[in-house]
Amino acid sequence: MESTKIVPFKGKKIRKTIFENEWWFVVEDVVFVLTDSSDPKQYIQRMRQRDPELRKGWVQIVHTLEVTTEGGSQKMNCANTEGIFRIIQSIPSPKAEPFKRWLAKVGYERVQEIEDPELATKRTRLLYTLKGYPEDWIEKRMRGIAIGKN
Repeated sequence: MESTKIVPFKGKKIRKTIFENEWWFVVEDVVFVLTDSSDPKQYIQRMRQRDPELRKGWVQIVHTLEVTTEGGSQKMNCANTEGIFRIIQSIPSPKAEPFKRWLAKVGYERVQEIEDPELATKRTRLLYTLKGYPEDWIEKRMRGIAIGKN
């Protein structure tokens, strides 16, 4: 779906690894891509100083993990998708703005779906359609989801 593509990362090298069955991304790479800072490690330190809530939660958000690099395996600070989104919220950069707007849009849509659950059903159908699933498969899947909730 066009509105959910994370365009600023496109074509940029963001190292990642699988940990506990989910992708974890190298924080320094994300910060570099979204800020063009010549010293992303220093930028991260300043960002943590500016945002006391991020600083307090840093150890829950960021884990040191083994990441395969061109120079071999290295221990690097990584965050999962949720953690990366939280870090991006603290980046005052024009390149981070598309992510922030997308997060705000998704948050708004989820609040609407809480108020009107039918919107979630419509969104699910649309996502399956955009992914190219046939209509009969979507119908069976939607019925299966409805039955599974009972």
